[in-house]
Amino acid sequence: MKTNTKINKIIKWEYWPSFMFYIPNIPFVCYHMIKARNLVFFTATNPGIENSGIGTESKFKTLLLLPEKYLPKTVLHKADSLISNTLKAINQTEITYPLIAKPDIGFRGLLVKKITNKEELICYLKKYPIDIIIQEFLTEKNECGIFYHRLPNKEKGEITSITLKEFLSVTGNGISTLYELIVNDKRAKIYLDIIKEDSNINLDKIIENGREIKLSCIGNHSKGTRFINGNHLISKELESTFDHLKNQDNDWYYGRLDIKYNSFEDIIKGDFKILELNGILAEPTHIYDAKSTTYFKALKDIRAHWKQLNKIARFNFDKNQHKKNTTLGFIKDIKKLRNYTKLIANLSKN
Repeated sequence: MKTNTKINKIIKWEYWPSFMFYIPNIPFVCYHMIKARNLVFFTATNPGIENSGIGTESKFKTLLLLPEKYLPKTVLHKADSLISNTLKAINQTEITYPLIAKPDIGFRGLLVKKITNKEELICYLKKYPIDIIIQEFLTEKNECGIFYHRLPNKEKGEITSITLKEFLSVTGNGISTLYELIVNDKRAKIYLDIIKEDSNINLDKIIENGREIKLSCIGNHSKGTRFINGNHLISKELESTFDHLKNQDNDWYYGRLDIKYNSFEDIIKGDFKILELNGILAEPTHIYDAKSTTYFKALKDIRAHWKQLNKIARFNFDKNQHKKNTTLGFIKDIKKLRNYTKLIANLSKN
């Protein structure tokens, strides 16, 4: 079965490693660096986010750029904090179990976990000696990613990508165990090793006929969530909602908001919660809907978004003279991120 899984990941381009989506676009990036006469001009894109959001930024600090009404209850546990103080902060913030714990600087869903009780949280914080975000577990039924950008001299922005998320699940038949349902599902079996890591999932249980079992509550592609192209839902009304959201400050102009909601009409009305704000490293994740696009169209869509990023960065860089990193400083930050990435990867294996 592992051989079949590897073959599936090779054949289906949505599972290809990220460098397959970026290396072909390097000439595009180099052209704009030469044109700007600066290797790191893009770090001026989002002045309120460290390096404009290349992965070195604190997710907790980035969330603070947004209006509080849209945010889940959140506590930041610093690596050098006393766990007892963090537990007090959780009580004071009225976060109840289950809750979500994840690295403050993280990527691709690594170490993101649903925590069901205090003892489990204490074990998690002891095991992972890094800065951790602790968030309330939101009960909204749906999740999506909305990509929004706006030129600094404009009042209105544009939504260029909507990704609807379908969480990994299987449906019982009254005969098969959960394990059997998973290995007989084309998508679920690819993520079997990840599913086994969840101690709350009983693989030996026979699932009643017609009952749907959600295998992950984390809306990340690496956790099995299917990304669906929702660009048909882009509308002027929706863009107006995010224009209002964005006009609360002038510190970010380009990024993807990961959102929890019940119905899409609720989003238009402003009734939703924002899990994360991702900066210039954010992808228009609708490209991973292999049923509605091709690999080469995905590369083209990435370039289209980078073109908008370039316009915003150049405006801030050339006209507003917003703070940007130096080339040497950027290289140092990338080295730190690389070391941190290795640490997270190693911790996830333990």
